[in-house]
Amino acid sequence: MQEDSKKILILGGSGFIGNALYRELCNYYDTYGTYFSSRNGYASNKQFFPYDMQEDDVFQLLEKIRPNIVISALRGDFPAQIQAHEHLVEYVSKHSCRLYFLSSANVFDAYSKFPSYEYDKTLSESIYGRLKIKIENMLLRLPKKKACILRLPMVFGNTSPRIREMKQAIWNNEPIEVFPNLIVNVTNDDKLSQQVHYLINRNKSGIYHLGSTDLVHHEDFLRDIIDRVGSFNPIFKRVFTTNEERYLAVLPKDNLLPKNLQFTCQEIIDHHVMG
Repeated sequence: MQEDSKKILILGGSGFIGNALYRELCNYYDTYGTYFSSRNGYASNKQFFPYDMQEDDVFQLLEKIRPNIVISALRGDFPAQIQAHEHLVEYVSKHSCRLYFLSSANVFDAYSKFPSYEYDKTLSESIYGRLKIKIENMLLRLPKKKACILRLPMVFGNTSPRIREMKQAIWNNEPIEVFPNLIVNVTNDDKLSQQVHYLINRNKSGIYHLGSTDLVHHEDFLRDIIDRVGSFNPIFKRVFTTNEERYLAVLPKDNLLPKNLQFTCQEIIDHHVMG
């Protein structure tokens, strides 16, 4: 069922989040993705194109596909990411196209005393957070209707790298790092994909914080998820980076999604059965 004639390109379409977005959107839109490694069978999928940020110019891909919507879920080499987004922004500015950029709560990691809202000033102490800020600032120079910044908290999901690492640690009897003083909000691949689908369908632009509407301590959240799995006795390594509670949470205030697309931390916990 095609919702309309939008043509979507997901950069990083073979990654955990990119692939979740592809699965959500491909039944409704003419959707394409990129892959970096062909070992997962993407080479035989006519909707997927090989793309190596460090070797390939994204312009060639854009000229070939001519998308109306580009979703950037790229990961990897930071200088290559910056160059790719410079070219993306240039393309979007000249064509009938909107860019959705998956950013991160880390753009606020220098502010630890409070959760962060859409129009708070960004400031980061981490290299990763600064990368995301640099790319966000490129998008903010585009006409408002052409850019959508999606800031994500920690993303979970049954096949997520975070959950896979936790499983591995449990099987290998290795410690799982938890941050008892860290207060976060969370999401998973399913909820995130539904929210992005809504934003694309409604032609939304601007800044969105796509996480749970409530907050949870990192340690409590991970303990609750592991409790869902079964009767394990995992080893927890409690990491205290500070004696005070600190926040790394992106809460929505101005740009709220409909009630059916809002969710709590508990709903994310309930979603996890790690078999």
